[in-house]
Amino acid sequence: MFVVDADLRKFFDTIPHEVIMRGLESEISDGKVLSLVRSYFGQGVMSSGVLMPENADEEGVPQGSPLSPLLANIALHDLDALMEDSGYEIVRYADDFVILCRTREEAEMALEAVRAWTEKTGLSLHPDKTRIVDYGAGQGFEFLGHAFTKGKVFPRKKSIQNLRNKIREKTPRHSGRSLKAVIAVLNPVLRGWFGYFRDCRPSSFPEVDSFVRRRLRAMLDVRMGKHPTHRGATGIRWPNAYFAERGLYSMVDARKELSILSKVNH
Repeated sequence: MFVVDADLRKFFDTIPHEVIMRGLESEISDGKVLSLVRSYFGQGVMSSGVLMPENADEEGVPQGSPLSPLLANIALHDLDALMEDSGYEIVRYADDFVILCRTREEAEMALEAVRAWTEKTGLSLHPDKTRIVDYGAGQGFEFLGHAFTKGKVFPRKKSIQNLRNKIREKTPRHSGRSLKAVIAVLNPVLRGWFGYFRDCRPSSFPEVDSFVRRRLRAMLDVRMGKHPTHRGATGIRWPNAYFAERGLYSMVDARKELSILSKVNH
């Protein structure tokens, strides 16, 4: 299998307003709604407490709001239809997409069709990030936070690093919160991350669980006036069961439960 791993260059900064409006006007006749969307395009953006100037250009939309993926879907609907009508399998969320092809020739044709469509629409493909991947030969690609390689799926390294950063923020060694309170803050983050990456290889989760417990052990050791430098000693003081008994969410346990349920249902 070959994969067209495409990247739209500065999509939200360069998408022409008229592309979105044409998509909306084909489905919506209410002038008030259309006027509201047009006014949204021109709004300023608050960044680090500073209001950026209003957008006077005829392209680009604010990012980060729940409306952004919807606008992307409207703008790229014609691309979806083009790929499907041409017999290509496109998988897309907002402006991120890949196209699955049987042969390299098919992948090259699909990429050329995408390139022609983007140029006609006023968009462009990133020259360095757009490529054809020979997945059958072992080449890998990343998509929506996942890394696909050799028939296996893992959280990509950046996804894991982002989670670690969130865990660090919530587990400062000198935190004044009780362990119960810290766990209550951690669990929704861990549960949500696992929910998104639940179909990844089981080997993706033990190190995450271990990292969380190390952070909590370090926090507890500081409170006891000990230096959390020796994993063996701190692990004896605060064994895994200690955290499990206090309700700490475990991705390893969640993955095991998921596997059991999958076997039962099949």
